[in-house]
Amino acid sequence: MAVLRRRGRAHSVLSHEFVIQNRADIAAALVLIVLGGLMFEVTAKTAFTFISPQHNVTSTTPDGDVVYYVYGTSDCATISFYIFITIILHAVVQEYTLDKVNKRLHLSKVKHNKVNESGQLLLFHLGTSAWGIYLAVTEGYLSAPSSLWEDYPHTHLTFQMKFFYLCQLSYWLHMIPELYFQRVRKEEVPRQLLYIGLYLVHIAGAYLLNLTRAGLVMAVLQSVAELVFHMARLQYFTNPDRQALFGVWAVVFVLCRLATLTLALLVMGFGLSRVQRQSLDMEHGVFNTLPIRLSVLLSVCAPQVWMMWRFINFQLRRWRQSRLEQAARRKVAVPTRPPGGRRRDTGHHENGLIKSEDGSSPRTRKIRSP
Repeated sequence: MAVLRRRGRAHSVLSHEFVIQNRADIAAALVLIVLGGLMFEVTAKTAFTFISPQHNVTSTTPDGDVVYYVYGTSDCATISFYIFITIILHAVVQEYTLDKVNKRLHLSKVKHNKVNESGQLLLFHLGTSAWGIYLAVTEGYLSAPSSLWEDYPHTHLTFQMKFFYLCQLSYWLHMIPELYFQRVRKEEVPRQLLYIGLYLVHIAGAYLLNLTRAGLVMAVLQSVAELVFHMARLQYFTNPDRQALFGVWAVVFVLCRLATLTLALLVMGFGLSRVQRQSLDMEHGVFNTLPIRLSVLLSVCAPQVWMMWRFINFQLRRWRQSRLEQAARRKVAVPTRPPGGRRRDTGHHENGLIKSEDGSSPRTRKIRSP
């Protein structure tokens, strides 16, 4: 059964237009093949490798046996499966929500692409923020900030924590083929690849270096700022006169940047430098040396400073533009006084005679004869 409605004329199989228009159906077929493997005992184990997180470890505690997860090579299979799931969800949101919104708004092509981008990212960052805050609260990272670096390395992850990171990696990896599916302009591709690459580097770095706790909190901070921004942009496109959310976004953006910088300095500069294991042990997942900590700190702080610099330049440019517009309005609003001296007559002319205000003619002057 087709996931999406067919539209437009039919194209030849395996052509570019065919793949673009039927990408969700192709991805759904591959997903169904994997799910069908669960029905047979021979292929069930392989199908579980794609569907469920692997590399589980059982730990004995006073409360009983607890199952934790570590990362491994089987994560690549799980990530690839959820890439296809994300492609399907992306196409469903585009087809049944964003395309209908764009038809009602009648926007230009540039604004049309921005609405699509903000609509997709709004839902993603909303889910990331809600899920990340839930994990941070239940795991106790907000009530005990020292747990972000204590007991490092954090190799054992709960199911929710590991699945969170796998979904994050799947989403940002699926964004690379979406540049082709969405027909992004060539001049926009470098900016989009930089945007995607920054997310992938930071999420994968936190996952592989066993800095998942700090990475979770930073991902929530980033998603909250992005969530408010895309809400403000969508509100602006629906009604250009409503720009109040941009002021809220400016405040949230600055606070999130400062919080991320503070958290990075606290974890890398203060916390990990005082834990017991100060070595590089890849077998046990320990990456706690001074060069690695400095590299991680630089990779986190440099993008934050770069974004703050761009934000300040944008606000200054916007402030200058608003000042110029206000000055132009004042010049137009100032009334110009008509030139000339005093008026000698208080009436108006009619048939060569001066009529007074009440309509009567003034008395004629008698001329004396010499």
